[in-house]
Amino acid sequence: MTTGRRLLLTPVLVLALLAPSAGAAQQYPVKPIRIVVGFAPGGPTDIYARLIGQKFTAAWGQPVIVDARPGASGTIGADLVAKSAPDGYTLFLPSFSLAVNPSLYSKLPYDLLRDFAPVAMYASVGHILVVHPSLPARSVKELLALARKRPDGVIYASAGNGTASHLAGELFNMMTGLKLTHIPYKGMAPAQTDTIGGQVSMLFDSLSTSLPAIRSGRLRPLAVTTLNRQSSAPEIQTLAESGLPGFELGAWYGLLAPTGTPQDIIQRLYAEVTKGLREPDARERLKVLGAEPVDKNPRAFGEHLRAEMVKWAKVVKAAGLKVE
Repeated sequence: MTTGRRLLLTPVLVLALLAPSAGAAQQYPVKPIRIVVGFAPGGPTDIYARLIGQKFTAAWGQPVIVDARPGASGTIGADLVAKSAPDGYTLFLPSFSLAVNPSLYSKLPYDLLRDFAPVAMYASVGHILVVHPSLPARSVKELLALARKRPDGVIYASAGNGTASHLAGELFNMMTGLKLTHIPYKGMAPAQTDTIGGQVSMLFDSLSTSLPAIRSGRLRPLAVTTLNRQSSAPEIQTLAESGLPGFELGAWYGLLAPTGTPQDIIQRLYAEVTKGLREPDARERLKVLGAEPVDKNPRAFGEHLRAEMVKWAKVVKAAGLKVE
């Protein structure tokens, strides 16, 4: 074969090699999709995964399996997906803890930025600073004054070390110069129960789970942790409005795929997430859950992940937190 002929055939060979990959992307999906969540069934990640799964099934006619792999603040599920085939059939639904874990754990079996391709961020849920009604503080300003007079008298609960409710308290300490006593619980439910019972003074609770106790007068709301007021409770001020400018914490939910997943599959997934969440039933479901719809494309979601990692690394370091 002459050199000239080899050069003429080279583009043909390249196209032949690429054709199976391009064809697979065009036909996607042709089999069930699995969405892995890193926490137990019935929790927020499970609920948001099923919401998106229903939209994928309606659009493509393929079953979506929500696979719960709880443990180590989502690390077990994340590691499974990081090592899965990059074909769009195994996805991960991350939450706030995923961006905190790299600074909280001394060693992880995956690298968040290297091993995952962002697909979409589609929902956020604010937390809210609530106190027991017996605490003589009806505003953040009054709480700060009380805590500075008797710091040992204000104890805050959390859903556990390294959770959003814990990190919110540590960010509060860092921004106010306080050292409030922290009591970690094994989940948000027992933390809320003891706050309602008066065993602890305050809690950064999920807005969606705290609203019933607020409406019944069992908890007193002081401020939400998001930059903007929440549509499910627009009368409640933000911490930024209450004298802590820049304070922001929100639990967020999205989709990640293993690195190497074809970009046209990622774009197809992102387009369907965006389309599905524009539908009235999805909007209503998010509202019931106390969530705000978010539309971050793959690039914007990747930027959000990097920013969250940097932000919470500073808080973890300031608080001296570490999980071996």
